[in-house]
Amino acid sequence: MKKIYDQKAIADALHQSRYGEVLQNLDVPLFLVQYDKGELVTAPFLPGTWFQVVVQGSLAIYIIRSDGARYALSSGGKDYVLGDMELFESNGGNIYTEASTPLRCLTLSLDENRDTLLANNAFLQLIGASLAKKMALITELDAAPSSLSDRVLSYMRYRCPDGILKGVEKTAFHFHCSPRQLQRILNRFTQEGQVEKIGKGTYRLL
Repeated sequence: MKKIYDQKAIADALHQSRYGEVLQNLDVPLFLVQYDKGELVTAPFLPGTWFQVVVQGSLAIYIIRSDGARYALSSGGKDYVLGDMELFESNGGNIYTEASTPLRCLTLSLDENRDTLLANNAFLQLIGASLAKKMALITELDAAPSSLSDRVLSYMRYRCPDGILKGVEKTAFHFHCSPRQLQRILNRFTQEGQVEKIGKGTYRLL
């Protein structure tokens, strides 16, 4: 992640965005953030709360369920809005956003400008339209279930502290599979170099 404060670049981004006029009229500090492909843009554990509008690139939005299942919620490109939920609720829930390509976003701090934003009618209309569109997409969602292998990897990456899975039997019960089935998956991951065994029934994601 790289923050960009170049005023010409910000002005160009505002000119390119359908929301440029609304953001410019807020009279709050704006900056650009550049993300590499595969980098997390939002996640429950990331610090800071930002409102962002995609200027260039694309992103994927998904959730990680308690059993490690990853469900795609949406994808977005130019003018996709992030931070609309966080304007009203500081914890956006278990939602992750990942840069599908190199990504650049117009950004402002919600924590520092919340009162100003909530008092601006044009900005609230922008937020309302964005949330309505996302609700419509989610209600039409028909996500295909992930494979057990994918769920185990997601579980270790997003749900296990430091990526460490402890207790094969306990974890297998969580996944509604047999310990033997889970052990086979962990053995394969170990052989492939994706995880390492660090103790009895204990594996760390590499």
